[in-house]
Amino acid sequence: MSRLQLALNVSDIDAAVDFYSKLFSTEPAKRRRGYANFAIAEPPLKLVLFENPGATGKLNHLGIEVESSEKVVEASDRLKQADLTVKAEPQTTCCYALQDKIWVSDPDGDDWEVYTVLQDSATFACEGTKTTASACS
Repeated sequence: MSRLQLALNVSDIDAAVDFYSKLFSTEPAKRRRGYANFAIAEPPLKLVLFENPGATGKLNHLGIEVESSEKVVEASDRLKQADLTVKAEPQTTCCYALQDKIWVSDPDGDDWEVYTVLQDSATFACEGTKTTASACS
């Protein structure tokens, strides 16, 4: 199952987790200091919250979570064929997970990732990746 990802900057992670837990009637799938993500079944959504009180905007980045690394490669091939610039980040530790991912930017400069989670990680990481400029800011 694929699902849309919405990653938001929030000023108070505890207040945001409380609100979104109530809004979607579910608890976070993963919770760490300054970070939470929700795997929401209905509507199918991955909601990611980054405590980032100095952010200039609410939107951090957008994404599409897919089932496998093969699906990431398929998306990469399709987007390249459509003449979009794709940045690959295989085996990247980001947001407390080891991931295979790619990035594209929309015409307004908003970042979109297509990714799959390979396994959980104890660290947030993101150094040296496109995520440094968005999700890890």
